[in-house]
Amino acid sequence: MDRLAELPEWDLSPLFSGLDTPDFQAAWDDLQHGIRALETLMHRHEVGQRPARSSDETAFQEIIAALNGIYEAQTPIGAYLYALTSTNATLEAAQVKLSEYEGLLLQLERLRPRLTVWLAALEPEMVEAGEYKILIEEAKVEAQHMMSEAEEILAAELSLSGGAAWAKLHGNLTSLITASVNGEELPMSSVRLLAMNPDRAVRKAAYTAELAAWEANEVALAAALNGWKGERSTLNRKRGWADDLEPTLQQNRITRQVLSAMQAAITESLPTWRRYFRAKAKALSQERLEWWDLFAPIGFAGGRRWGWEEGRRFIVEHLSAFSRADADLAERAYAERWIDAKPRKGKVGGAYCMPIGKGQSRILTNYEESFSGVSTMAHELGHAYHNLCLATKPALLRREPMTLAETASIMNETIVTEAALRAVPEAEQVTILEGNLQDAAQLVVDIHSRFLFERSVFEKRKERELSPSEFKELMLAAQQATYGDALASYHPYMWAVKGHYYGIDFYNYPYTFGLLFGLALFKKYQREGADFVAQYDDMLASVGTYPAQELADRFGFNLEDPGFWAGGLEVLAERIARFEKLVG
Repeated sequence: MDRLAELPEWDLSPLFSGLDTPDFQAAWDDLQHGIRALETLMHRHEVGQRPARSSDETAFQEIIAALNGIYEAQTPIGAYLYALTSTNATLEAAQVKLSEYEGLLLQLERLRPRLTVWLAALEPEMVEAGEYKILIEEAKVEAQHMMSEAEEILAAELSLSGGAAWAKLHGNLTSLITASVNGEELPMSSVRLLAMNPDRAVRKAAYTAELAAWEANEVALAAALNGWKGERSTLNRKRGWADDLEPTLQQNRITRQVLSAMQAAITESLPTWRRYFRAKAKALSQERLEWWDLFAPIGFAGGRRWGWEEGRRFIVEHLSAFSRADADLAERAYAERWIDAKPRKGKVGGAYCMPIGKGQSRILTNYEESFSGVSTMAHELGHAYHNLCLATKPALLRREPMTLAETASIMNETIVTEAALRAVPEAEQVTILEGNLQDAAQLVVDIHSRFLFERSVFEKRKERELSPSEFKELMLAAQQATYGDALASYHPYMWAVKGHYYGIDFYNYPYTFGLLFGLALFKKYQREGADFVAQYDDMLASVGTYPAQELADRFGFNLEDPGFWAGGLEVLAERIARFEKLVG
């Protein structure tokens, strides 16, 4: 039986029946109407035309209601278009409609400068903001870093043909790139999955073919990265941010002290991670790991296959021991075809989960039959459960920062991994444990290298564009600083691989935050048992309502203390020690 054939493709019909259908057009018209109504409302209440006053409570409540309606309306439309284009980059009609959608949202973006300045002039008590207090507090900071209204509107308009266009180029181009591995032409998503092949010769051939494919496209990809980072750096300076990192701290609702504390703990842990890489090299009978060995399966039967149905049953069974609601959500996602798991040409690589409205989600993955594939599914189902919890909140308060967006996914992933380590014989535990450490190493070691790389790019991009060779040199330097001499080779094109560098800035450290924060919550669950779950659900529903530290205070966590982050890293260090013992 063709194992690839049994992998599901998602069902988008609950969203819309097509692009040129009455239901899609009606939703589109509703969104257009909502944006026009907001503009009329702002004009009626003279938003941005006069100082704030005590009678603004009515205006505040009406504008908040209008914004909630707009975000509710845009969620299914944006999700539908992104789902179509991320699974088929050649679908021209969807690409055209996505461009029109971006133009529609630009109408909303033009209102943002006036709205932000107005919100910043309010006091939460004045307008009885309640749980919307965070919107006013954040507007006060953002207003200090805004250009004039005319400049902000121009920047928003130019972004469609500037930064957003460069990000779209990267996504479209990389989804169409193929590479020849041992005579077979494969989409890049499939080529990268060969990094997990048990045959070292296949892994090396895939790595070599991948680098050649990136090299053949490096000029266009370097132009895209230069274009995006150049635009962002210019705007950040114009808006008066201290550096290119500062606005991302604001967006992620953390302080620089929190990030510094976390990264200090990470740097301190790097020697432990190099022990793990050396232990894996030993298990593979290598003196040192090559880059193409990083994802190599080891242990039981070279890494036995976990079929799609087996993975589904395992995930649902063990999530149910933690939370019946979490398990029910996972069962529903499988049963109602929320998941697109089949790798194919034109489909983006990696995995993601996005809300589509009403507590529902759609999950994209490129499933491979190892426990890593199962773990990835558990991770993305955690995001889906988080979306379900957030559905209890109004749309404006579902917009969680990236730092807290990984909480439920890490919890799911940890629960399923711990269950697997208990359920399988010792020989297979090596494979499970190594896969978990492999993923954790990406979130701690590799992501720190990505942070160092991106910081270096921003520093140099202020002066001029960088060449492909310079991007490669910066990437190699960042990898050498984190992996050290534990590896014999590196990946100079990781800047081309990761779409996270395009369209958003410093989309790396929030993942490490999420991992270590999630591990801290898991330890709390181990101590408290079932009593923890209701508190956990409430926290997931509240991530769009409070800054990270205020939310962490509920659990007694001090995020500005390196010791907090060291605690999560200790969990991983214990797993490394266990792995070293198992491989001898």
